[in-house]
Amino acid sequence: MSLRSAGTVLTLLIATHCVATQAADARRGAELGYTCHGCHGIENYRNAFPVYSVPKLGGQHAAYLVVALKAYASTERGHPTMHAHAKSLSEADMADVAAYLAGTEVTSSGHAIGTAPKASATCVACHGNDGIGILPEYPNLTGQHADYLEQALRAYQSGQRKNAVMAGMTAALTKEDIEALARYYSAQEPALCSTDEIRDDGRCE
Repeated sequence: MSLRSAGTVLTLLIATHCVATQAADARRGAELGYTCHGCHGIENYRNAFPVYSVPKLGGQHAAYLVVALKAYASTERGHPTMHAHAKSLSEADMADVAAYLAGTEVTSSGHAIGTAPKASATCVACHGNDGIGILPEYPNLTGQHADYLEQALRAYQSGQRKNAVMAGMTAALTKEDIEALARYYSAQEPALCSTDEIRDDGRCE
């Protein structure tokens, strides 16, 4: 493929993404995703088994939330409750729900807090030094619950979550690496928040 052709394809992809983002209806998403607050809207609410904090979605990339919902719908991610919810949604539903739950996406503060662990060397290419996903389809990790991040990394490592890239990235991580990464990214700011925090003005405090 020529450089000019590659540029044309990239332009089309960006335009398609922008149209999809603009088309998302957050008001409709508020109606479709109201029950999501039962878990994601409660600060420090925990999953029953295995026990870990339910992830914060406020401030997350909406495009990533769609990626996650599709993964639950296809059972690439194992979670009975999320599988049932995601399976009931169309792609348009997912986009609308994601737009509502994400609210105003957090942006980089321009600097990281603390010293990044050595294991983060391969993480920064997608999640940056401060946990802000560099593409809309990559999750923001900044201020996410540490125990949730640990759970997610272990799930990718074990194959419970099926993702070829993340499987490769987590394969060599030790227990200590996973804990260090989770502590580091959970300490970054601005932080993600529970969905109840974004109901009034659409953004995390």
